[in-house]
Amino acid sequence: MQEIFLSLKFAFKSLTANFGRTMLTLSGIIIGTIVIIMVVTLGDVVKGYVLGQVDTFGSDVIQVEVKIPSASKNSTQNATSLASGVQITTLKQSDGEAIQKLPNVVAWYAASIGQELVTYQEINKRVMLFGATSGVAAIDKNLKLTEGSFYTDSQEKGLAQVAVLGSGVKKSLFGDMPAVGKTIKMKSQTYRVIGVLAERGSTGFISFDDFMYVPLLTLQKKVLGIDHAQFITVKIQDVSKAPQTALDIEALLRTRHDITKVGQDDFAVTTIKEAQETVQTVFGAIQILLLMLASISLVVGGVGIMNVMFVAVAERTGEIGLRKALGARAKDVLWQFLVEALIVALTGGIIGIVIAEALLFGIFAILPSFGLTLAFQFSLQTVLMAMAFSLLSGLIFGVYPAWRASQINPIQAIRQG
Repeated sequence: MQEIFLSLKFAFKSLTANFGRTMLTLSGIIIGTIVIIMVVTLGDVVKGYVLGQVDTFGSDVIQVEVKIPSASKNSTQNATSLASGVQITTLKQSDGEAIQKLPNVVAWYAASIGQELVTYQEINKRVMLFGATSGVAAIDKNLKLTEGSFYTDSQEKGLAQVAVLGSGVKKSLFGDMPAVGKTIKMKSQTYRVIGVLAERGSTGFISFDDFMYVPLLTLQKKVLGIDHAQFITVKIQDVSKAPQTALDIEALLRTRHDITKVGQDDFAVTTIKEAQETVQTVFGAIQILLLMLASISLVVGGVGIMNVMFVAVAERTGEIGLRKALGARAKDVLWQFLVEALIVALTGGIIGIVIAEALLFGIFAILPSFGLTLAFQFSLQTVLMAMAFSLLSGLIFGVYPAWRASQINPIQAIRQG
């Protein structure tokens, strides 16, 4: 115990005697610790937010989406091909009607998304169009009306020119005036507003409040000029049977789409559980990559510690020789310098943690002004991990200089001193 106390005493004396050099050494560890905490914390918060958004759709939902036949459903090839404008036209509303006849399926809706300029009097707004069959109101529990009603099945089949406005669209076109009963124009056609939705917020970069809901057939025939859907959402009764229901849907659609070759599906069936697992896998991989990159900062800080330790050993060669001549053992000298390295790493880690938490608190405080409401999360596990990284950096890069100091010959050291 006395040896450790003496090592701490010598270490503090040396570090405070060279305050400027010590602070320069600390900077690398501080920056590395800040980066690690921010990367892990922000990654956890965003992952939790995305998983929360997935949960809002309910665990009793299965999603059927179009897919590039030669690509897997979660592949980059599929995502980039669809994003670049490749269209798969085989998913039909009739597929949804057939899916509804399967066991465990209680409801469904087919949908496509488009974009168009909408006009009310002299006001123009480009809005996102969500064309869906009338079943969307029963399945999407986040669709809550503040005015009017949703369109019916008969209006859907009759290609009615009616619209349900998101709160953002309503505010842009009508301000504080009532919107239900008013008429708007789209592609030189008149649409009657029959409902207004409550404010819903955003998911990522998509604002649901800027959507306008219209019957799917109306969107297909009178706006987009297509006869296919982009996705079908299915509501099931028994969540425990979701995997089997997904397999039943896949078998049904393969038969309906005349698919006989393995790996050539032009659709993808995903349960909510699969979606959650995909999100966790993706964010886990991203966090590991970012953590590896952030660790480079600590490596740089560790190299700084090692360089400073070598300088300290060179400057204090005479002191080391004198201590060993007076009876200090090699391990006493080793501990003296190793403790110095660990103190630098520990101090840098603590300062980095304090700064990182302060920065995160500030970031989360201003996020609501950008339309994002994320809760600040203090994670003891993340703090301990960052501290472990910084101490490990000090230990790894401090061992060799400390060992070199412990091997100094006392007679030669006294002569040099």
